Amino acid sequence: MRAVLDPNIIISGLLSPSGAPAQTLRAWQDGRFSLIASPALLDELARALAYPKLRKRIPKPSADAVLDLLGRGAVIADDAPDPPQRSADPGDDYLLALAERRRAVLVSGDRDLLALKDRYPVFTAGEFLDWLDRAS
Repeated sequence: MRAVLDPNIIISGLLSPSGAPAQTLRAWQDGRFSLIASPALLDELARALAYPKLRKRIPKPSADAVLDLLGRGAVIADDAPDPPQRSADPGDDYLLALAERRRAVLVSGDRDLLALKDRYPVFTAGEFLDWLDRAS
């Protein structure tokens, strides 16, 4: 099983260690699924983790450690050069394209992406965890 985690899921997991996003990160670390990432995803995550508002709650050494862990532990796939527009936010389309190209599900907390779950395999972190439990 393969999954792409929207950077908002990763950040949420770092901010709230008991919530579904954190449990999703632990499920990956426990080997329950393969994490798919890309240069664009890692860049977006790095930019977000550098925001002053987040830096107050996730110090630079912790942010760097997470980026290093993802860079070494995830399957890094190439980004689609021009992903088709599917989401109300075109900045999210690369995530859909990445999941589609790697035959993975997309786990997100983004309303624009979750609105597409009738057409694409997009799950909240809680839904994804339930799906993992049913699949094992």
